[in-house]
Formats: sequence, structure tokens, C-alpha cells
Amino acid sequence: MTSREFCRIAGRLMRRPAAPFHEHAVREEVERLCREHGLAFRRDRFGNVLVRLHTARVRPLVLAAHMDHPGFEIVRRRGAACRVRFQGGVGDSWFRPGLPLRLMPSGARAALGPRVGKDKTFELIPRQPVDSADAFAVWEMEDFSVRNGRIHGRACDDLIGVAAILATLIELKRKRARVNVIGVLSRAEEIGFRGALAVADSGALPRTSLVISLETSRELPGVRMDSGVILRVGDRALVFDPKAGRFLSEVALDLQRRNRSFQFQRALMSGGTCEGTVYQEFGFQTAAVCVALGNYHNCAPRNRIAPEFVSVKDACGMVDLLVHAARCMPKYERMTSALPARLRRLLRNARRRLLTSAT
Repeated sequence: MTSREFCRIAGRLMRRPAAPFHEHAVREEVERLCREHGLAFRRDRFGNVLVRLHTARVRPLVLAAHMDHPGFEIVRRRGAACRVRFQGGVGDSWFRPGLPLRLMPSGARAALGPRVGKDKTFELIPRQPVDSADAFAVWEMEDFSVRNGRIHGRACDDLIGVAAILATLIELKRKRARVNVIGVLSRAEEIGFRGALAVADSGALPRTSLVISLETSRELPGVRMDSGVILRVGDRALVFDPKAGRFLSEVALDLQRRNRSFQFQRALMSGGTCEGTVYQEFGFQTAAVCVALGNYHNCAPRNRIAPEFVSVKDACGMVDLLVHAARCMPKYERMTSALPARLRRLLRNARRRLLTSAT
């Protein structure tokens, strides 16, 4: 898939603001894209979207990302007065009275007012009349733009992951690939993985699935933006399945042999906990990938609220990796057995030398 086509998909999603439990506009765009490209999808009873491309009887590959982003929920109305509560991980020092907000779904302008109490509840200062349908608010900033090889916008986290799943499925369908891939696009991840927990517990996914969690993750020492997709060894909570991680490493190396411009990195991304932890703890063999993210959760230097950004090249590399991983699933056991076989050969040689030199 070309970078231009990927950016078109990402732009369509990122121009639909969302917050935890208020992902409806993003979900509608996801479903619209699925219909346009002939991808089978369904909503589960919790409002998550499951997209499937099943053209071969092979082990299922599940690609998981979330549709929400930190934002404000309207929790109280009294006439023209409103209070909003922030949902998501942003430190106290970033909340300053007067910061511009956008009410949704009307798009009316407002500003952040004084804090009320100890939790992240604030008075809302309307700049325009508040519509009775308005249910949440987001930071007022650009939804989406592409500049100098970067995608900028409010919600790269995790709509870049959602876009990567859709792009992967579209590309596999276009190539008539023999695969079994399920995309899980979940809700309310930012406040405790609510949608992913519901999916993992529901029985909707085959227990034999290999799950790959897709995220954007804050740039940490040891990884660099523009240096490729990151094979995420683990997150803040735990380390993911080593055999699944070995499979992704072998897939990435094979892809690199075929395409010398493909780059990847491997790192423990401990800046936060991702949905991979949920799926692994619920018994699924799990791996994870991500791309480096700037201005994580819109938190810029000097306590400024600003758009997030990612590398277009890294995001497209993630799609390339996932497309190749889906096509390599029939070779999973062969690809993951190479290292153990090599170690057994080393053991045989080691025994001979150790025994002859033991005394």
C-alpha cells in the first residue's frame, strides 16, 4: 500500500473526534471503509468492531487496536452551565484554565474552566451555545495533517493502529492472499482496556489465535522515529510471549531480505500498558508492535497541549510487516523452530568438546 493511500485512511479516521465511550463517529468511518472495500465486519454487543478476512483454513491472526483517545465527558448540566470530567492519562500540570475545547458532536467552541474537587472534573466555559446532543469534548486542535513525513493530529493514539489494521486487510484482500485475519477495533481503552477486556472474555476470538496488539508508544531511549516499526517485546506491565515475538522477528528479517528499504526495531516499550497485556492475561498467545509517538496524549514540552505525531514511513512499515506476517502464518512453526534447532546443534558440539576437556 502506498503512503498516500495509508494517509487517506488515517485522515478519514482522525477527522472523527472520539473519547472513551464516545467512539461512534470513528466506528461509523471504520464501517464505511469496510463497506467500500468489501470487508466483512460486525459489531459485538459491547460496541467493538470485528473485521474478518477468512480465505484459508490457517491459524487465525488477530490484530488489535483501539478507537478512543483521552478526552472529556460531560457529566453535569444545569441550564447553560456544564461540568466535564477528563478520561485518560494526562498529568495535572497540563490542565490550565482557558485551554480551548471542542464540544462533540456539534463542534461548538468552549474553554476549560476551574477545577472542581480532587478528580479531573472542571467547569466548562462555553464560547457558543451548548447543543443538547453534546456528550463529550476534545482539545481544540488540528484533526489531521501531513507535513515533512509526519502525520500530525489529536489522536494518532491509536487511530494510526486502527488505520494500520484496515490498511493490512485492504491490502491482503487486494492481493487475494490466503489468510485468516481478524481485526479487533475496541472501545474505551484509555480508561482500563474496557473494550479489549470484553472481547477477550466473550469467546468471540478462537483460542488458538495469535494476537498482535498495535499501538503508538511514546519515544524512549533506544528507539528512534523514522527508524522503522518497533517489535514490542513488552510493556510496562509484562513481557509478551517469546515464541510469538520470535515469529515477528523472523517475519521482519524475511521481509528485510526481500525489501532492503524495510526497517524495524526491537524494544521493551515501558512507557505504558497496552491491550497486549489483556489478551496475554486472558490466555491468548500475544505479541505487539508499535510506532514511536511524539507528544504522547497531546502532552508537549513545557506543559503545552499539542497534536501528537508519528512517522509516515514507520506507520507504512507496520502495515508491510503485518501483511507479511499474515501470509507467513502457515509457516509459523517452521519459522519459530529455527532458533531451538540451532541451539540443539550447538549443544551437540558443546557436549563433545566439554567431555573431552573435562579432566
